Parts: sequence; structure tokens; C-alpha cells
Amino acid sequence: MKKDSSYLWKALISLVSLTIFISCATIVGRSRPENLDIRSTPEQATVIILDEDGTKIFEGKTPTIVSLQKRKGFFRGKKYQVKIGKEGYTEQTWTVNTRVNGWYIAGNLFFGGLLGWIIVDPATGAMWTLDTRVLDVALNPSQQINQNDFYQFGIMLLDNVPQHLRDKMVKISQ
Repeated sequence: MKKDSSYLWKALISLVSLTIFISCATIVGRSRPENLDIRSTPEQATVIILDEDGTKIFEGKTPTIVSLQKRKGFFRGKKYQVKIGKEGYTEQTWTVNTRVNGWYIAGNLFFGGLLGWIIVDPATGAMWTLDTRVLDVALNPSQQINQNDFYQFGIMLLDNVPQHLRDKMVKISQ
């Protein structure tokens, strides 16, 4: 009977030790890349993704799903610049950053312990998550002005004059 209880105690101590020395975000979270779902209106817009060093890591058309790394280095998350544009529309730029995963903070507080906080999760990248998972962009038509339009005379309501041209207007009568 004594022998059985010693095995039980050893198993219990092993289980508690294992729980203390594992890393919660690595187990519960994901150390692998995360997907960024990119959509646009209108569709078939060009998507270019640059990393924080300015290196192009993706070019394609919307809609698309891109798998992005979250870890740049030990305790360093990645940052991306996403450019979306289409001919006849104004290009838009978005920043996709990483933030600390909730499992890294809370999970290691209760389960993973010090090793999870300072070694395992930072080394695997599981401490990070993308701050944006879906980009759904409505592109605005570009307002290109033809140079010949400046030499024509016409009457229009002030409300119809583009904002960037209002500063160039001159009052000619009272």
C-alpha cells in the first residue's frame, strides 16, 4: 500500500512541476503564422505587403488571405505595411502590428510560470498575435483633374467645388 501512494505522490509532483515549467501561450495560442484576410470594394485591387524593413513579402489581388509571421526576434513582434490600390481609385495604406497575446500574460501567470514568460513563448513567437485579422477596405474613386479643365469657364455651386480647389478661388464681386 505504501508503494502505491509513493507513485501517486510522484505523479502529482511531476504534474505540478510540468504545469509550472510549460509555456501557456505556446500550448494554447499559436506559434505559427496567423492569417490576415484582405478584402476590398471594388474587388481585384492590388495588395502589396511590406515588412518593417521595407521588404516586399506579398503582392496579389483582393480578396486574399495572407499568412504572416508574428515574431521578428526574441521579445520583438513584427510590423507590416499593407497597401491596397486599383486604377481609378486612391491607394490606401494600413499598418498591421503585433500585440502581446492574452495567453502569454494570463496563462503564464497561472500555469506557465517564469520559463513561459522569459524563454519559451518569446522564443517561439507564441507571445504575439496580429492586432488586425481582417482588412475590409472601401476604395475611394480618385479625383484626377485634367489640366484642360482649368481653361474652361463654367458656373457651379460652391458645394460642388472640390475642397482642395476652394483655397485657390478668388472673389470677383461683392
